[in-house]
Amino acid sequence: MNYVIVIEYLAVIVSAIYGVLLASRKGMDVMGVFAVSFAVAFGGGTLRDLFLDRTPLFWIGNPHYPMIVLGIAIFSGFLVRYISRIRPLLVFPDALGMALFTLTGTAYAMDAETGFFVAALLGVITGTFGGVLGDVICNEVPSLFIPSPLNATCSFAGAWVYLGMTQLEILHPFALVSGIAVIVLFRLAAVRWNWCFPAVREPAAPVDP
Repeated sequence: MNYVIVIEYLAVIVSAIYGVLLASRKGMDVMGVFAVSFAVAFGGGTLRDLFLDRTPLFWIGNPHYPMIVLGIAIFSGFLVRYISRIRPLLVFPDALGMALFTLTGTAYAMDAETGFFVAALLGVITGTFGGVLGDVICNEVPSLFIPSPLNATCSFAGAWVYLGMTQLEILHPFALVSGIAVIVLFRLAAVRWNWCFPAVREPAAPVDP
């Protein structure tokens, strides 16, 4: 059983749901919801495939993926009445989708025989840049680039846990689950206790006396 394919499948679904929740905050119609969900679900993986020169792109090679995202977008219309309830839930599909995509990106990079650091970096890109595109479409500054609860750091840590366990020849499914758990728990803790890096700012000009 190819566990990476299963995790990628789940990642598409979870990320699309996050895209629905993100778009619903802006009051978008079904096409807007589909655009945001599509960007969130496929943005990071598309960049990964381009960097690794993988063809066709993973969502083109699996045409049922865009169809699933479209179905989720259409179904989103039934969630409008519950918008006030689902807003606080954004962090959960965000964390899970990021974790699932991070591990698939890292695994594909290792299959392409990249180095460990590059594999972890491509995992982070796969797990986080869909959310960046979603924020841009929603006309928001991507949370990845401003002081906010740790995001890419959680992804990076989970990728290294996965890489370390595979090098120790621990069963692949267990390595995947462990990496996912680290990312999700790390991300939820960062949101809960507002762990973030300080902003880098140019020193204020001295005031003349």
